[in-house]
Amino acid sequence: MAALIILAIVRPRAAAQSLAASAWLTAVALTAAAGGFAIGAARVNAIDAGALDLAPGTEVVVRGFVIAAPSISAGKVAIRIETVEGRLQIDVPPPASLELSTGDAVRASGVIRDPSAFERERLARLGIRNVLAARAIEVQPGRRSGIAGVLDEIRARAERALTDGTPAATASLLLGFVLGQEEGIAETTVDDFKVSGLAHLLAVSGQNIVLLAILAGTVLAVVGVGARARLLWILVLIAVYVPVAGAGPSIQRAGVMGAAGLVAALAGRPRSGWYALLLAAVTTLALDPRATADIGWQLSFSAVAGLLLAARPLAVFFAGDHTPGWRRALAEGGAVTAAATLATAPLMAHHFETASLVSLPANLAVLPAVAPVMWLGMAAATAGQLPLLPVEPLTWLAGLLAAFISQIASWFAQLPGAQATVGLSQWWAVAAAYAGLGLALGLAKRWAGRRRRLRAPQPRSKRSRRLLLTAAAFPVVAAIVAFVGWTGPPGAPDGAVGLRITVLDVGQGDSILLQPADGGPILVDTGPPGAEIVTQLERHGVEELAALAITHPDLDHDGEAVELLRGVEVERFLFARADLPTLAAARAVGTKRIQISAGSAIRSGSLRIEVLWPPPQALAVTGPPTEPNNLSLVMVARWRAFEILLNGDAESETVPIDAGDVDVLKLAHHGSEDQGLAGMLAETNPELAVISVGAANTYGHPTTETLGTLAEANVAVRRTDLEGEIAIDVTNRGWSLR
Repeated sequence: MAALIILAIVRPRAAAQSLAASAWLTAVALTAAAGGFAIGAARVNAIDAGALDLAPGTEVVVRGFVIAAPSISAGKVAIRIETVEGRLQIDVPPPASLELSTGDAVRASGVIRDPSAFERERLARLGIRNVLAARAIEVQPGRRSGIAGVLDEIRARAERALTDGTPAATASLLLGFVLGQEEGIAETTVDDFKVSGLAHLLAVSGQNIVLLAILAGTVLAVVGVGARARLLWILVLIAVYVPVAGAGPSIQRAGVMGAAGLVAALAGRPRSGWYALLLAAVTTLALDPRATADIGWQLSFSAVAGLLLAARPLAVFFAGDHTPGWRRALAEGGAVTAAATLATAPLMAHHFETASLVSLPANLAVLPAVAPVMWLGMAAATAGQLPLLPVEPLTWLAGLLAAFISQIASWFAQLPGAQATVGLSQWWAVAAAYAGLGLALGLAKRWAGRRRRLRAPQPRSKRSRRLLLTAAAFPVVAAIVAFVGWTGPPGAPDGAVGLRITVLDVGQGDSILLQPADGGPILVDTGPPGAEIVTQLERHGVEELAALAITHPDLDHDGEAVELLRGVEVERFLFARADLPTLAAARAVGTKRIQISAGSAIRSGSLRIEVLWPPPQALAVTGPPTEPNNLSLVMVARWRAFEILLNGDAESETVPIDAGDVDVLKLAHHGSEDQGLAGMLAETNPELAVISVGAANTYGHPTTETLGTLAEANVAVRRTDLEGEIAIDVTNRGWSLR
């Protein structure tokens, strides 16, 4: 990297004047590269030396200071602390530990464990070797001192300011937008931001630095601060903002680039984007030589490189060379979004095997709100540093804008085909993708240049028409994407099975397996004890689950939950209510535990499951419910145009459900008598009702009345007691029983 900096600084013409000059440049570059390797190795050793190193199984009591905001992972809260002996990570159960903030003094006791392979790689980049599985953690008196303590206080005041005057949901979004703290944001909201291509708004980056510089420069100019003094003040603000916002790789890069530009401006020299980018790479790697393995670092640099290469040509293509006003702003906003999206797409496909097909229109839709919400949030965080200054008007308006952005993310995330599964697992595939993008960009620039040379300048009216046509093309593209997604996801040819639903034969109980072609399988309920659910899943080729959802803690629905959690790797355990043994089993194996209610959503590939019942306020009531079935989860699973209503044991005569039209209905409570069934059938119009019920059961399920109601509504019926396992295959053309 040092060699690249030298090549960027020294003019090629000067270096090529003689063989001696070329040899000198080569020698200097090799020496700098060798020095860079030596410095990097020394820095890695220094980082590793700061890690606490104890043998797994050691019982310890540790005291230290929290050095990063707590984060939730695999059902545990991970807290990084600095002790006198070194850094380590503490794993504790939620939710109380989420109240900890950076700089808090804590005391924890527990057992040292060996991190998993995945954890080991991530923790090594943070200079951590040990994980403490804590039995308890306590906040102690006192906080960090020195510069770190001052920054902690600034951050704490900013956090308090951003959470005043706006509801908790939007306050958590503001913390994400301004400070990069997404831990308090609902998982479904984070998923919507990821699918819609807006996840970059939840991580502080170069955008934050640019907006901070614009806001600070404007305010300082208004109060009469001179140009040179303004640049110095902005430089100081960047130096404070980077550590307050967490000092992650992307914000480090942005801070260095912003500082490089300001220093160049102070020196009266034009700023070079590529020079600043290379300088940012050198600085971030000097701080942490392992940063290149960080996905955020890779995405950050690829996005900036894409902006440097493609943003200007795309803006000219959209609006011409001299289009003024709002049309120019629209073109530049679209060009920046397109350039960053294209530049990061191969890496996204490599690391996450997904690509957002609605990123461009979604980013354009939120474009008018992004800068104002950032400015209002930054202004509130700044005002919060001074006593008696009101921040509520700022955060109230910022909260409205944050809610608007969140709603846009939700709308675009729910579009059919919003996300495609694209796998670039090999490095050569990523390189080939970037080569293809580079070739396409080169051809496009050459074609655009030839067009400009061959034609006379366009009249203003023609340029306006071209811009309007370009703007109109965005909803057209979005409509095409939606149509493509509706008729079938990428990777699922016309007529291929995109979703398989299997109502497992578990006797007198419920267990339904949903297997999207482009996502991990989801199991709803496990059946009663003795259902051998692990064996049944193995028979269907399922070795791990993206989620296990238990509708309610009755033995006929969760009787095999503990055995399943111990025998199959489960990423998420979802529940409205759950019993203690199941929660303990999920915690013991490291499964993320998430309580869900009406309004929650579960996503796996193109499959989306929305929770219709129970409402959150019903779950807030303490004590056992008088009728447990009334708090059973009711969910509708959607894949393209197909919908299946999963009622658990919530009978429609007591639980109000508004699901709209569905294709298939999983009958509640094994087909027991339900006085509200006729009304629900009239509202949902299912073609098929499936009943999970045990043969010759003593309850008389399904009842004659229920079967008669289904017959009167002309709804076909399939039963596990008569037919065994019931399988439904959903394709782009429709669905069928198998």
